[in-house]
Amino acid sequence: MGRRALRLGIAGLVAVAVVRGSSCGWRMERGQEQPQPPTDAALPERLAAHVRALSHEIGNRDMFDWPRLERAAAYVTAQLTHADYAVQRQEYDLGDRRPANLIATLAGDGARQELIVVGAHYDSCGNPGADDNASGVAGLLELARVLRAERLPRTVELVAFVNEEPPFFQTSQMGSWHYVQQAVSRKRPIQAALILEMIGYYSIQPRSQRYPPLFGLFYPNRGEYLGIVSSLRHLPLARRIAHSFRRGSPLPAHWVAAPSFVSGVDWSDQWAFWRAGYPAVMLTDTAFLRNPHYHAPTDTWDTLDYPRMAQVVEGLHTAIVELAAQP
Repeated sequence: MGRRALRLGIAGLVAVAVVRGSSCGWRMERGQEQPQPPTDAALPERLAAHVRALSHEIGNRDMFDWPRLERAAAYVTAQLTHADYAVQRQEYDLGDRRPANLIATLAGDGARQELIVVGAHYDSCGNPGADDNASGVAGLLELARVLRAERLPRTVELVAFVNEEPPFFQTSQMGSWHYVQQAVSRKRPIQAALILEMIGYYSIQPRSQRYPPLFGLFYPNRGEYLGIVSSLRHLPLARRIAHSFRRGSPLPAHWVAAPSFVSGVDWSDQWAFWRAGYPAVMLTDTAFLRNPHYHAPTDTWDTLDYPRMAQVVEGLHTAIVELAAQP
């Protein structure tokens, strides 16, 4: 996620305030001082193991450190294979390399062909990338594991995207762009895409959550919630996911829908889906507005909150199951 991702201007603040004032733009619930234990007691440890493997044992992983990027791809592939998925490498040409999205499909058992996509990028930006975005990949892997036991009417496709970070960000060289373009060419009916973009950093300390000027007038100053971000066009999806998330997790969920002209709301892999007209939301801990280690050498595995990450996975599990089962 680029640093400009969440830098909204004054026009954006006013626009979001209007959405908030209409009572259809956001919802936040206060959290506990201490996170409640997740239903699966071992889930925090599994999440930590994934993040440590990607950010500490492998480290920086990008096109400029190709062997490490391929090691990260191999790790993700091995974990999905162990969870009993057949993994497809969706490769494309970039210079003399062929980076790949990694796709695992949980086929629906109904007659409908609609598709739910859950994605996270596995590259980093010249640093260990624990929160950005080994945390999202860890969540993706654990969602793949728990969803494997579900029988759902709609197909769920779990995708580890490559090349989200600069210099490929918001260009035709992003892995998510290639995924979406292929979906368009095949007329695939994507009903929703959930993008996991930094889900591991939380703080109950006052003023631990930062905002651009004026934004703090409308939002809490403690970084104890998961953000659910959408454009105005996809507000119903954001609201639906937030409601489902709260049924499955005690972690506060704070969602916001902003107009498409507001700079920042489309600065992750959901951008590619929105460009093609597919509904999509970003799930995030708000990146550098909360995490002081953003895009720094200190973005390491031991700085993250794995019990709360586990609550994110549990809430998203509920949201995905409900999306995939909707009539």
